[in-house]
Amino acid sequence: MKVDLYTQTGEKNGTVDLPKEIFEIPLNKDLIHQALIRQLHNKRVAIAHTKTRGEVRGGGRKPFKQKGTGRARQGTIRAPHMRGGGVVFGPSKERTFNKDMPKKQRRKALFSALSEKARNGEIIALEGYKADAPKTKAFAELLSKLPIERNVLIVIPSKDAIVQKSSSNITNTKTILAGYVNIHDLQKYRKVLIFKEAITTLKETFLNKAK
Repeated sequence: MKVDLYTQTGEKNGTVDLPKEIFEIPLNKDLIHQALIRQLHNKRVAIAHTKTRGEVRGGGRKPFKQKGTGRARQGTIRAPHMRGGGVVFGPSKERTFNKDMPKKQRRKALFSALSEKARNGEIIALEGYKADAPKTKAFAELLSKLPIERNVLIVIPSKDAIVQKSSSNITNTKTILAGYVNIHDLQKYRKVLIFKEAITTLKETFLNKAK
């Protein structure tokens, strides 16, 4: 699989080969969906929380004496059946929504999503980006010269303060390390701008560990 390669000035400079083990995998929509649901569930944080009788404040003493009142005996005003008492089966912030998925299936889903992007012409490559200091305007001008219609996921080989700071304030743009490419970002962003060196990082990260 070949994709167009661009220079820092926005000019096309031939093509670059993508590894077929990652970018030539058949589309598997079901597996991509499972991987996406897993990632979204694992990011979810429980917010709703109700207090049990042990968490409600007060109720340390017996509300009234055991006998002689004609009422049912009570030990605490924080019991679930009392007004202002604890809740028995309410939602808890301790709940987790984590889902598991075999590593091989996660890799296959990721490769399938990347391959579909490549087949649809939604992946382009960049030779690199060099600058003396972070400049949002200069980086935005570069992106405007590239065939990017709506939004873009920028994949860099390693931490690069110049690129990361230059792109951080540009709308509809996200910069991510090659080792952290994931299903959610691939589904969210239409175009993928991958640095040439990041292709090697993808191979080293995902192919070697998958064995």
